[in-house]
Amino acid sequence: MLKKITLITASTISAFAMHMAEININDKDLEVAGRFDIGQFNDNVEPNTMFFGAKFFNPVVAHASSSIRSIKPYYEANFLIMREVGNYGLALGMGIKLNYTRMNSINYSALPLGAEVAYTFPAPKVIPITLGASIYYAPEVLSFADATAYLDYKVHLDIELIKNAGVTMGYRNMNMSAGNNGLGSTNYNSSGYLGFQFKF
Repeated sequence: MLKKITLITASTISAFAMHMAEININDKDLEVAGRFDIGQFNDNVEPNTMFFGAKFFNPVVAHASSSIRSIKPYYEANFLIMREVGNYGLALGMGIKLNYTRMNSINYSALPLGAEVAYTFPAPKVIPITLGASIYYAPEVLSFADATAYLDYKVHLDIELIKNAGVTMGYRNMNMSAGNNGLGSTNYNSSGYLGFQFKF
């Protein structure tokens, strides 16, 4: 326990190590996500460096390619390792996801690998503002069921308005391919969103 307290005190980013829950919406889509900081459960892991999470995303056909006639919810489990680079508010991460959805009666699952970056603007004690981005890709060898490829990217701005709670806004783009089933490369969702973040 003493080791964990020392690590938290010694690192600027670690001082904000917390689990996080997030809900994002637009006029038609709903996304609910959670992330757990493994360092809070294991004294051998530095806080705010290793995360396990899950996501539920309920999109609509209106935000997908015209080739998609019916769409089902998207489920995801993810793992991320992220560390600060120097003392400049910049953090880089590497992650992996396991996802599943169904569209046009096609079962789709992939194991994309990716990278994430986050930059916290100076003077975080006033109003912490973080700009983040991520990109994940799965070629055919990491695609399962009827899937043949997967690509998603996302950019977001997080503003902590009050302690441990804030707003997030961003844009996401998710592309899926099921070429062996006549769907080819198609856009599963392309939309902006606004949401809340809670840390605990």
